Amino acid sequence: KKICIKVSLFKYLVCDKHKKMKSALQLDKDRFLFTSESVTNGHPDKICDYISDSVLDACLTQDPDSKVACESACKNNMFMVFGEITTNAQVNYEQIVRSSLKEIGYDNIEKGADFKNATILVNVDTQAQEIADAVHTNKKEEDIGAGDQGLMIGYACDETPQLMPLSHELALRLCQKLYELRNNGTLSWLRPDAKTQVTVEYKTDGKLITPVRVHTVLISAQHSPSVTQEEIASQLKEHVIKQVIPSKFLDEKTLYYINPSGSFTVGGPTGDAGLTGRKIIVDTYGGWGGHGGGAFSGKDPTKVDRSAAYAARWVAKSLVNAKLCKRCMVQIAYGIGLAEPISIHVDSYGTASEGYDDSDLSKIVMENFNLKPGNIIKELGLKKPIYKKLSAFGHFGREENDFLWEQPKNLKIEKK
Repeated sequence: KKICIKVSLFKYLVCDKHKKMKSALQLDKDRFLFTSESVTNGHPDKICDYISDSVLDACLTQDPDSKVACESACKNNMFMVFGEITTNAQVNYEQIVRSSLKEIGYDNIEKGADFKNATILVNVDTQAQEIADAVHTNKKEEDIGAGDQGLMIGYACDETPQLMPLSHELALRLCQKLYELRNNGTLSWLRPDAKTQVTVEYKTDGKLITPVRVHTVLISAQHSPSVTQEEIASQLKEHVIKQVIPSKFLDEKTLYYINPSGSFTVGGPTGDAGLTGRKIIVDTYGGWGGHGGGAFSGKDPTKVDRSAAYAARWVAKSLVNAKLCKRCMVQIAYGIGLAEPISIHVDSYGTASEGYDDSDLSKIVMENFNLKPGNIIKELGLKKPIYKKLSAFGHFGREENDFLWEQPKNLKIEKK
């Protein structure tokens, strides 16, 4: 009888939980849900991004004209650095890997990796001469071509002071808070690997969208075996969620899923393999605005996957900051070896200010921005070793002084 009662109670609780989840998805016609996720710097893919950008920074510190395409991979306690690098810098790749792991917090194999005993493989060649000739050899800086073909996306909106989408901004900052509390010892049981996910309920009014509440918060945080799931849930809600998400967005209907899989002691490269460039949506806008497909980390700024994506954000943020639109997506396309963009497109989603349309906004962009790769590099200061700071917690919406694409340009606009 006791077994039957327990089974019946379990079935009731599971069924009740599913009913609540299903009910929470039923919205008014003018509402919709949008979800964004993020990961901490201890996630296996982010370890690789950090290593690749640490190699890039080491090269740029000694030789600002370094040409770097550095990839990394990891599994268990083995790490590999590979790619094409042409530089006058003297770089100790093995030492960079060990230092990166130590800085992230992987100092014991029980956490998922150990910088002291890691196996490190290096396979680095120089940049192909054909690419060098097409892109930069014997060219003035303002005339260098794009390092490859491709399309890059920039996005901005007026949902937050950072002109970032709220769902993604919150997911990023939750991860940043986890990192902060692990490092300062407030939550000493935290381990480096963690993921967050935030679902926001939006209200539509014609072409306008407004975030009205946080619908769901999900956190999966690696932890030591000494802490209980109840303690994890209580402390993450108090020290992380409530500190990051403004109370006006939380209500009695907000759903919380904290470590929904249960115990999460095995993480980092022991739990999953990692690769550079596998968190491109985390790095950008959390699913808003689209993505060109190219990753950022490990690439010097002649690679427009990186530099032109930063420029596209700069353009989009400048347009929204100037009140020319409520939100917009900017697409820029390039061809390898070509200095001028192949195309520039602006989509304001119907939110352009009165008297303007997307064609007008595109014209304003072309009149105010020189989007040649050489000029982007110069104006945004992209030869400086600023990249490993960007490898976690997003490349956009950041307030550090080095990230010049986050400083909107004062646009010259002809009065209509």
